Amino acid sequence: MNYKETNRKLWNSKTDIHINSEFYDNTSFIKGRNSLNSIELELLGDIKGKSILHLQCHFGQDTISLSRLGANATGIDLSDRGIKKAKELATTTKSGAAFICCDIYDLPQYLDEEFDLVFTSYGTIGWLPDLNKWAKIVSRFLKPNGKFVFVEFHPVVWMFDNDFKKIEYNYFNTGPIVEKEEGTYTDKNAPISHESVGWNHSIGEVVNSLLKNGLEINSMMEFDYSPYDCFNETVEFAPQKFRIKHLDNKIPMVYSISASKK
Repeated sequence: MNYKETNRKLWNSKTDIHINSEFYDNTSFIKGRNSLNSIELELLGDIKGKSILHLQCHFGQDTISLSRLGANATGIDLSDRGIKKAKELATTTKSGAAFICCDIYDLPQYLDEEFDLVFTSYGTIGWLPDLNKWAKIVSRFLKPNGKFVFVEFHPVVWMFDNDFKKIEYNYFNTGPIVEKEEGTYTDKNAPISHESVGWNHSIGEVVNSLLKNGLEINSMMEFDYSPYDCFNETVEFAPQKFRIKHLDNKIPMVYSISASKK
């Protein structure tokens, strides 16, 4: 199975649903709302005048948000539909953010520069089979002493079944997980049905791939909530902070890494 083509089709169909969803609330975004969360904003710090490469950017809200904070932001994504919408959104919001449509592993064929920061967040690495190749890309596009900011759903979350009732998957990467996806996280009843191919990556796998490719870990944090209501069986216990109802604060839901290129 060609996982790239399978997932590109999946994300093309998701984009059409996501662009008009309450979840992404494009109306308020176009009016000036920043789509970034406090977790990543604190790690990014003052980005005015900095160049940022945003990996796996979907339809560009976070990339445009980075440029609204004064950065020179470039977003990349596998989905041609997502990048088309990102460019339209940049035009609508008069943003200087740039966008490239390609698979992350192929990026050196499309881009030849180094950035002050590389950024990626929430639901990105699960679509990638090889984290060593991923970390190599991160390192390749960072300037010396450049900073990598990474926020991701915790691998413990992906061990559960969809309703968080039982452990269904291995914490460690044991190869591709091929599933039939119905609906999407912004609308569980959306009329889309596609195969998806994903991988579970442990935190050890992530950290070691970065270390192996010349990055130094400056901080690693874990959070007992998700800033997005994208799972089943959730409860909002504070504004924009969601947990699984019956698990309360017992499991980590998100983690972050800040690293620098030696």
